[in-house]
Amino acid sequence: MDENMENRGRSEDQDKTKLTSQIQNETFEPVADFNDKAGDGDPLQCVQVSASVLASVEVDSVVDKPSQTLEEEQKERLDPDQQDRMLNDEATLFTDVGNTTATVKIMFLPDGHMMTIAFAIGLTIQDLKEHFSNELKVPPDVIQILLNGGITENNKTLISLGAQPHGTIQLEMSSIDPEKHPIRPLKPQPEYSMSDVITVRVQKDTDLVAYQDVVVEIVRAPHRKAFVGGYRHRITGTVFHHAAVQTLPRQRPDRGVETFCRDTQTVETKSQSQQCFNNTSTQMTKIGCYMSNMEDKLISPGVYITADEYHSRRLKAVVVLQKHVRRWQAKRFTDQLRREKEHHQDWVKKEEVRRKLEKEEKIKAEHQRRMNPATAEDFELLYYSVERWRQQEVQHIDATLSGPERKAALCALLDQETQFLFSVEQHRTAARQRNQQKAVQALLDKCAAPKRWQAFDGRMTLMDTQHTIRAQELRDLYSSVNVQNVKREERLNALLSVKHTVKEHDCNLTRDIVELIDRETDLLTRGVKEANLGGLRKRISTLFLQYIKTPAFNPEVSRLLKVPQDLAQMKKDFVFCQGCSSHLPPADFPLEYSARTAGRCRRCTRLDNEARRRVDLSLHRSILRCLQQDEVSRNRDSKIPFLLQEQDLRYLVDVVWGARSALSTQDDMHDLAMVRWEPLRDWSPWNCILLTTEEASAHQKVEHLEKAYGVVFMCSVKQKHMLAQKYFSKIPAMAQFLQSTSPQPGAHGDLLVTKPITVETK
Repeated sequence: MDENMENRGRSEDQDKTKLTSQIQNETFEPVADFNDKAGDGDPLQCVQVSASVLASVEVDSVVDKPSQTLEEEQKERLDPDQQDRMLNDEATLFTDVGNTTATVKIMFLPDGHMMTIAFAIGLTIQDLKEHFSNELKVPPDVIQILLNGGITENNKTLISLGAQPHGTIQLEMSSIDPEKHPIRPLKPQPEYSMSDVITVRVQKDTDLVAYQDVVVEIVRAPHRKAFVGGYRHRITGTVFHHAAVQTLPRQRPDRGVETFCRDTQTVETKSQSQQCFNNTSTQMTKIGCYMSNMEDKLISPGVYITADEYHSRRLKAVVVLQKHVRRWQAKRFTDQLRREKEHHQDWVKKEEVRRKLEKEEKIKAEHQRRMNPATAEDFELLYYSVERWRQQEVQHIDATLSGPERKAALCALLDQETQFLFSVEQHRTAARQRNQQKAVQALLDKCAAPKRWQAFDGRMTLMDTQHTIRAQELRDLYSSVNVQNVKREERLNALLSVKHTVKEHDCNLTRDIVELIDRETDLLTRGVKEANLGGLRKRISTLFLQYIKTPAFNPEVSRLLKVPQDLAQMKKDFVFCQGCSSHLPPADFPLEYSARTAGRCRRCTRLDNEARRRVDLSLHRSILRCLQQDEVSRNRDSKIPFLLQEQDLRYLVDVVWGARSALSTQDDMHDLAMVRWEPLRDWSPWNCILLTTEEASAHQKVEHLEKAYGVVFMCSVKQKHMLAQKYFSKIPAMAQFLQSTSPQPGAHGDLLVTKPITVETK
């Protein structure tokens, strides 16, 4: 049986050898050319079959058989010596490690799109950037490739980054300028796949009816197209390359005739122009030849035009053309000037209307603050208004009355002032209650707010913890307890929920809350009116709020309390106030340059201002806020405007600059602004100027101060800068900026009103 199988195998090998020799003896022509896509370096796939054989070949089926299985079968058919030679050839082939490929996984940031491509491990990062630059249509300098979060260098190769032959490496790719050149995911292109082995049916020569199946292996020969030149489009800049074929042209048979030689290719040629002969003739009337004159024309000579006349006529035509062109240009220029003037006039009108509306809004807002005060600044404005009214009345009484009548008028004025102050305090009490309710609600909302942070793509991520969930439950219970005009059943349910919540902890506070809740429940069941339960409900609300503010019951509130729970920290970080004898944090004390100790807190300072001086700093505070916003827009690292307080700016505006514009001496505080003196330097008290808003916008556009202002004005500004520098140098927080931002010596020091004149004496 083994001998039969062996004979059968030998017969099949002989048939294949015979058919192979038959195909090789025939003439071959290229019939197919399958190029790779986009020039990625994949081997070209081609099949070379004789034209005469293809005429009688019918593809029956395609057998998908891996190339690894064919190689194993071929090795089994070979003898041991041939197998050793094949292994040596494979070892020699794999020595060229740089040509082997590795799978590269590229993650596009920030979308997180993943793309897998096979690259040769000998390629550099710059080659990968150029490849993706052509695919993504972005400049290669914008592309940034990362490995494990670190930026890779352009000269690094994949093998130096740790890529193994036929291995896998993962990289990230992002854009340096994601707004102009974003990284977008690529759409995968369908790859062309071709089988390694196909089965074809060949017609036998002996019998026209019989066919034989032949297994044909597809050769994947690595080949690159040769560069044979091209051209570039002059307008669009597109580069076109000449096409290159993958097979050599068919050689013509040698006929024994020399078709090219050196002498023919190196011969020297010369070019010389020649004048060809052109024979012309004229026929005239003569003896034996008559020429008819019936079609002849009589031409009379015209007026002769000299060269000067011709040139003068051309000059007149040129002048006429120049007149029309210049008229057209002048008309267009005047129209443009007219449009610019109209545009400027419209802009001036809009600016005037805008400034007028802004001023009216400020006045209206100030009137609204006086009518409905809500903050401490609003009540400072009321006390300032009362003080200004009192001073005006005192001046009028002193000017018109004297003796007993003056004293009686002053006593009546004192009574009227007392009534005004009492009304202001009533408004303060009502506003304090409203603000306290808003502050409590804001505290509960901050405790119940989820944790949030910004992700790498700019979106906010929210997360609820067990502490925030606990704070949300307590906030809802507090809201249900403070709801007014509810039914008895709803009130009892809310009290029962609060009771079960506080019973989780046993202490004096929780026992008091439970006792009060039981008392109100008993009174509600007895039918007591709600008007008589106001005090009891207020006590329950106050104690439950105290329960919420306790960190042991609500851990989330510990980061929002002003009073720290650690006694050691309380003794260390708190300062004693000499006015109210309270221990307060340092943030509650104003920064005074002349005081060596903390002194009085802000509350005591405000109370002293309301009782004696009654100074309104709202306008100075508005100027300071505008200054801070302007400096932040110019330089985010600016620090000096944020170190100033209202009292410091009041001294700078009222004392140094006289509370009026340095140019127009306008004293309307609603229209004044503090800007830089030298626009290229950061703002500081020794680099500032007080102007109106219109003058400030024009001053910021000045590039050369010496050309825009006079010497006397610049000297006066320099003198005010020296006064401000002397005052603010006493503040330790401002002294460190004095040397770094002080003007260069001699920059404006030589600006004198008068200069001495040297006179030569005889």
